[in-house]
Amino acid sequence: MSDAQNGSKPKPDLDLLSINTLRFLAVDAVEKANSGHPGAPLGDSPIVYLLFNKYMRHNPKHSKWSNRDRFVLSNGHASAMLYGALHLSGYDLSLEDLEQFRQWGSKTPGHPEFGETDGVEVTTGPLGQGFAMAVGMAMAEKHLAAVYNKPGLPVVEHFTYGLCGDGDLMEGISHEAASLAGTLGLGKLIFLYDDNLISLDGPTDLSFTEDVQARFRAYHWHVQTVADGNDLDALSKAIDEAKAVTDKPSLIAVRTIIGYGSPAAGTSKAHGAPLGEKNVKETKRTLGWPEDKTFYVPEEAGKNWLQIVDKGAKYEQEWDDLFAKYKGEFPELAAQYERCEAGKLEEGWETSLPSFPADSKPMATRSAGGAVMNAFADVVPELFGGAADLTESTKTILKKSGNFHVDAAGRNVFFGVREFAMHAAVNGMAAHGGLIPYASTFFTFSDYAKPAIRLAALMHLHAIYVYTHDSIGLGEDGPTHQPIDQLTMLRAVPHLIDFRPADANETAAAWRLALEMRETSFMALSRQDLPLIDPSKVDVYESVKRGAYVLDKGSEQPDLLMLSTGAEVWQIVKAAAELKKEGISARIISMPSWQLFERQPESYKLEVLPNHVPKLAVEAGATLGWWKWVGRHGDVIGLDRFGASAPGTLALEKLGFGVDNITARAKALLAGAGRETPALAGVNDN
Repeated sequence: MSDAQNGSKPKPDLDLLSINTLRFLAVDAVEKANSGHPGAPLGDSPIVYLLFNKYMRHNPKHSKWSNRDRFVLSNGHASAMLYGALHLSGYDLSLEDLEQFRQWGSKTPGHPEFGETDGVEVTTGPLGQGFAMAVGMAMAEKHLAAVYNKPGLPVVEHFTYGLCGDGDLMEGISHEAASLAGTLGLGKLIFLYDDNLISLDGPTDLSFTEDVQARFRAYHWHVQTVADGNDLDALSKAIDEAKAVTDKPSLIAVRTIIGYGSPAAGTSKAHGAPLGEKNVKETKRTLGWPEDKTFYVPEEAGKNWLQIVDKGAKYEQEWDDLFAKYKGEFPELAAQYERCEAGKLEEGWETSLPSFPADSKPMATRSAGGAVMNAFADVVPELFGGAADLTESTKTILKKSGNFHVDAAGRNVFFGVREFAMHAAVNGMAAHGGLIPYASTFFTFSDYAKPAIRLAALMHLHAIYVYTHDSIGLGEDGPTHQPIDQLTMLRAVPHLIDFRPADANETAAAWRLALEMRETSFMALSRQDLPLIDPSKVDVYESVKRGAYVLDKGSEQPDLLMLSTGAEVWQIVKAAAELKKEGISARIISMPSWQLFERQPESYKLEVLPNHVPKLAVEAGATLGWWKWVGRHGDVIGLDRFGASAPGTLALEKLGFGVDNITARAKALLAGAGRETPALAGVNDN
């Protein structure tokens, strides 16, 4: 029951005073920075005030309390409003922090950033992604509730609230995510839509004339309209009704006025620029605010906002008491809940990982990935995810677990052909906590999801992306499905761990590291079967952990080094055997993770890639980036063109990855006829 229902609602003038306090903290922050977006805070502050002060069960003094309600500001350009609400509610965000809005090193960056500001649940700003991440949060809540809740002991029971604008709902990702949320019946997801009829270019009828509410009804959402965004009673009634609908997500379309109270009200001029000193004073005069005061918090308003501190402590204490009872009755589940919330793996879990003997039947790394996942699935119950309508192809089904769509305790999610929303939802799950989520699709379709991958790395989320069909070796589907530039693209993303394993054992090591390291990572796995590294001769886990290693030493003084990743490792192994017949010694280097190799000390890098030894790299992808490792006098066999439709082995042969071409290029390199590339900044002439 909301405070509005139970009789403790403040007087209307105190509500308005509190709302205007939030409005003008945002306006003053934008004005002082001479940068930002004042329009949305002026229009949306009544919504945020109601959510933070009346509806959300949250504890500002413990912002990571696991059973808190979540709030996602999908229209992240309204960040000044969120920062004001966090400050007024008692989070670790001072008035001085608000005064440093958009400045170097401040806690109040231009758009909300997860991990930088207390109380910010996810990084938003790229429109539509916050919407989809909120869907992921609601999915996490629904799954965890099904796993842990017992009759009379609902230890997981919270709402995900969001605020979105027209830009969010224009973006394609919001369509994907809304469709998925409706299909899943996410009853604890409530979005308020800032329906102000204005976008940056002007009135929305320039580009956005659809019936949004009809669209969401078609997605199986519960939809309501509030005609006036300043009508707190109507807003409260709509939120109460939305909370009562348990089998559908809810959208509340709220007609607001962008830049409310300002001379630019109702126009695009209020969207993305400071109002200016003269207009700020006029806006304050219009709304009855002291014109000569900045960052002003009236005592009554401050006390009203800070009520949530005591209420939040009470909410959490009630939950602590409930969990203590739960722990007494269900100690094993309680221990699992606490472990997963803390982000710790079960002790000894790694003993469940399989090892694949060298004499085993060749295996595609996608198949190995599926075998590895299912081997540890029972001891890593927090693993949760699925594929974008490619579960059978990517081998990412958890065989002993059910279908989340049928039974919310199931761990297999069928995302449908929604790659972007899938990745963003996984990001929301990771930010929610209690789960290690994964997403899977063909590697080439990572293109659809790149913005979400980037945001995950920016947030340092523990999200895992499993990509299969990782090269032209997939064959007949042709260049539309054959990844060429994707490895280079994703290797360029800061903080994103890359894994392209050469066999089943490297795949097992990659999975172990992906779980242990608690960083954003992706795996590029093969469709074609590959031989196996002998785990009795190579400590594969420790080797993969270092990113690159000597797979076959060749001799103490090799004539050249041959570097590769994934399936092509086996092509250079074959080529080295042919070269050996001609008296040429080649050392084989497997490089399953560039990012992890980058982190190694220089001494180890030189041990693996000594200077003054010719280097040939082979990878069925773009050559860009490899020159860093081979030097400008080395050579790279790769693809700087698109692939072709043909059986995989033939496509590889025709495009230069056959043993004959590799050996020819190796001999040419040794003869001094290797291709030379211009010296690149930061590349050693080695």
